[in-house]
Amino acid sequence: MPQVVAAVLAAVLLLIAGIFLGRLVFPVAPSTPSTTSAEAGFARDMQVHHQQAIEMSMIIREKSNNEEIRTLAYDIATAQGQQAGQMYGWLTMWKLPQASAEPSMTWMMQPTLDGSPSDMGSAPHSEMVMPGLATFEQMEELRTSTDSSDAIFLKLMIAHHTGGVEMAQALLDRSTNEVVTSLAERMVRTQKSEMTYMKELLAAL
Repeated sequence: MPQVVAAVLAAVLLLIAGIFLGRLVFPVAPSTPSTTSAEAGFARDMQVHHQQAIEMSMIIREKSNNEEIRTLAYDIATAQGQQAGQMYGWLTMWKLPQASAEPSMTWMMQPTLDGSPSDMGSAPHSEMVMPGLATFEQMEELRTSTDSSDAIFLKLMIAHHTGGVEMAQALLDRSTNEVVTSLAERMVRTQKSEMTYMKELLAAL
C-alpha cells in the first residue's frame, strides 16, 4: 500500500508540474487557438483519455505481482499525468474553458489540413465514442478480477493506446501549432512503443 500511495503522489506532482510547464515554459503560439479549434478539443478530450489510463494503471499496480507490468503501469501513470497537466495548462494559457459546450470528439469532425473530409464527418454526436476508452463494465472487470487482471490490463491498455494514437494523429492532421503537435508526436511514438512491449508481455503470460 505505501508503494501505491507513493505512486499516486508522484502522479499528482507530475500533473502539477505539467500544468506549470504548459503555462510557463512553452512559447505562446502566434495564433491562440479558439475554443472550437482542434487544439482545444484535443487538449480537453485527451485529458479525459489520459485520466482513465492513469486509473487503470493505479488499479493494476495495487493488484499485480508482475514487476514488469507494475513498472510499466507506473511509467504510464506518471507520463500521462504530466501530459494531462500540460494540456490543462494550455487551455488556461489560451484563456479557454476546460470544458467545452460542444460534445466530446467534435474536433475530429473538422477537415484535415489538406482539405480532406473527416472520417467522422457524417457521424451523429451520439455515435462519437472516444477511441479506445474502456467501458464501465471493462473497468469493473479489471477491478474485481482475481487471477487474470494482468491480461485484462494489458488488453485494455493496448486498446486504449491504439485510441490515443488515433486521437494524436487526428490532431496532427489538423494542426500546425508547434506546441501541440510536438506533444502529439511524442504521444504517437511513446504509445506505439509501449503497445509493442505490452503485446510481448501479454504473450509471455
